[in-house]
Amino acid sequence: MESDIIKVYRFDGSELVVNADLIETVEATPDTVITLTTGKKIVVTDSVEVIIKRVVDYKQAIFRR
Repeated sequence: MESDIIKVYRFDGSELVVNADLIETVEATPDTVITLTTGKKIVVTDSVEVIIKRVVDYKQAIFRR
C-alpha cells in the first residue's frame, strides 16, 4: 500500500489522494465532506462507508508490516 494515503474522487471525476492520518471527520451532508485536522474540508463523491473502508484497509496494512 502506498504510504499513508487513500484515494478519493472529486465531483469533476478527478482523483485526489488524502493523508489518512489527517482525517478528523467524514460526514454525509448529503455530499460527503472530509474534514482534515488542518481544518481544510474536501467534498468528494465517495460515500462515508467507502472512505471508512479505505482508511481501515490502510490501517490494517500498516499493522501487518
